[in-house]
Amino acid sequence: MRTPSNPQQKQRHGIKAIISSLRHRNFRLFWTGQCISLVGTWMQNMAQSWLVLELTGSPFLLGLVGGLQFVPLLFFALIAGAVADRLPKRPLLLFTQGMSMLFALVLGLLTLYNVVQYWHVAVLAFLLGTINALDMPARQAFIIELVGREDLMNAIALNSSIFNGARIIGPAVAGLVISTVGIAACFLANAASFLFVLGGLLLVRVRGEVDGREDHRNLWEDVHEGLAYIRSNSTVFTVLAMVGGMSALAMNFNVLVPVFAREVLHRQAQGFGFLMSATGLGAFAGALTVAYLSNRGPRLKLLLAGASGLCFCELMLAPVRLYSLALVLLCLAGFAVSTFSASANATVQMNVPDHLRGRVMSVYSLVFIGLVPAGNFFSGTVAHLWGAPAGFALGGGLALLFLLFLGRRLLRQQHSPVP
Repeated sequence: MRTPSNPQQKQRHGIKAIISSLRHRNFRLFWTGQCISLVGTWMQNMAQSWLVLELTGSPFLLGLVGGLQFVPLLFFALIAGAVADRLPKRPLLLFTQGMSMLFALVLGLLTLYNVVQYWHVAVLAFLLGTINALDMPARQAFIIELVGREDLMNAIALNSSIFNGARIIGPAVAGLVISTVGIAACFLANAASFLFVLGGLLLVRVRGEVDGREDHRNLWEDVHEGLAYIRSNSTVFTVLAMVGGMSALAMNFNVLVPVFAREVLHRQAQGFGFLMSATGLGAFAGALTVAYLSNRGPRLKLLLAGASGLCFCELMLAPVRLYSLALVLLCLAGFAVSTFSASANATVQMNVPDHLRGRVMSVYSLVFIGLVPAGNFFSGTVAHLWGAPAGFALGGGLALLFLLFLGRRLLRQQHSPVP
């Protein structure tokens, strides 16, 4: 294998490998808007959790509102995927992002004028989840229109990097904003941040932006076609099952970390924000790692290493009582989550034909996000009864057992030809 003649050349090659998909103008516009908007989204996520705890003081109700935000995916994801395959993605995303901006604005104004109640947060969380059920598969299927198949895996990893990079900035900024200005400012800042992603979408020009409305098949027939493909592809089916298990059992930070911060580590909003930012820092590094390795294609061992690393980090968090050690473990857990999720997303997308992409990715969204209500309810209930450490221990342990079962199946399939 040839090596670069000097370290500087090697470094330039490494950077180019990480950001190769940014050479596409359309993806640069979309990616830049997402960079800003996702910071606002993470500010709202953190502020919403803190607001619910201030209003109710109940880990159970915190888990419930988290569940309400994601439960619409259980009902609408499959139909939303079929719709995403029929309609042009850019106008669809303009609608979904605009509605998300409106919901953030309403929550911000209710909080600003001190009239917000728990049921307001719950209803708005449910409405946002309904819009996200349509937004997620459309956004996933839109990426290939921006970069083509050659840079698809790199674009997926870079999208994951900004999502997780925002986890570094958003919660830390939210903690400072809450302690100095108030919770309402986080929601209003999130509403304003959507202007950037909407602007980017308006500037994107996708060649051949047409819809599929000349196909008069029933939507349920489209859904069945997507499900039949998933059943026929053993790699896609197994990876989706693994994503669902990890989401329901181990990806429970939004519920457990605020309780862990308050009741175990005895920290306030700013300390909670830094804990979530530590998770984001690790996740950002994990996404960049996958982006750097994207030219080699999806790597099954990287996916399995990320999933097992997440389980072990959760198990190690259970006995922790030192704030500094919790920061380190949450950073490692974030790295594991991002490595796993980006690898799983890329593995699925690289095995999906374009005309089924929206439907298959709606199932990915269903198992990755739609099962969060069950996970939130489970984690919130365990934390309510026995505390956040028990939530980490039980979730991590069950997830590890589930991973051992599916991991063996994936390894057996590793040398099988990709359909």
